[in-house]
Amino acid sequence: MQPDHPLNDLLRKDRIPHIWCSGCGIGTIFSACLNAIKASEIDLSKVVMVSGIGCSGRGAGYINVDSFHTTHGRAIPFATGMKLANPSLHVIVFSGDGDLFAIGGNHFIHAARRNIELTVICVNNLNYGMTGGQAAATTPNRAKTTTTPLGNPESPFNLPLLAYASGATYVARWTMLHTRDLTNSIKEALQKKGFSFIEALCPCPVNYGRRNKLRPLDVFKAYQQKSIVKNGANPIEIDADSDKGIIVGKFIDTERPTYTEMYNKIYRSKG
Repeated sequence: MQPDHPLNDLLRKDRIPHIWCSGCGIGTIFSACLNAIKASEIDLSKVVMVSGIGCSGRGAGYINVDSFHTTHGRAIPFATGMKLANPSLHVIVFSGDGDLFAIGGNHFIHAARRNIELTVICVNNLNYGMTGGQAAATTPNRAKTTTTPLGNPESPFNLPLLAYASGATYVARWTMLHTRDLTNSIKEALQKKGFSFIEALCPCPVNYGRRNKLRPLDVFKAYQQKSIVKNGANPIEIDADSDKGIIVGKFIDTERPTYTEMYNKIYRSKG
């Protein structure tokens, strides 16, 4: 008899094998998320995962807790509604850079501003991986995609800076190779009050990698050799440029009143 996988109790095994491509790091990031949930020892009946549309959005379908696969860009509004309706829940948003920061960008900004108690994990593979490899809000300048075949003329978002500027109380970035650090960050975020954001850099070999002549091994080597851990770094100074160095670490860990606390203080005290 083969022993059970240690994460079997958190997986919907009837939906395995998953749809993620060979060389993609989403499965590794998803595994780090599941390990963090187990390590945090929170009540699984109080855990909810919400995903949007895209490759990463399939995560909600594979986790064996209450989960919601929502419309494109609307994972955070769905998650916000659940958290406000039942503040005892631990709500995780697991989605991609296109879903969270392009069509869903406005929702991200205001959830962070309000300090809604959510743990948002953004799998950043630098393009719209599922819908054809189009340029996203995180696609590097000059990178080739289906919509920028000669190179992207735009500059990408610095996601940790955007999260910090919007009001997030916990901000970190790791690559999918930093599995232990990523797992620890997700665990910390789950146990923290307020809006927590973790960016997880991830290769997309089929769409982004193929067009930019990057094999998965090339990306893994870049993550290993060019990542620079700078915990506490100023988010305005952190690059995710493989030519200059990929700054990773836990950048922000602070406290301020959550939306629920402020709401109760202002309205329920007068009721």
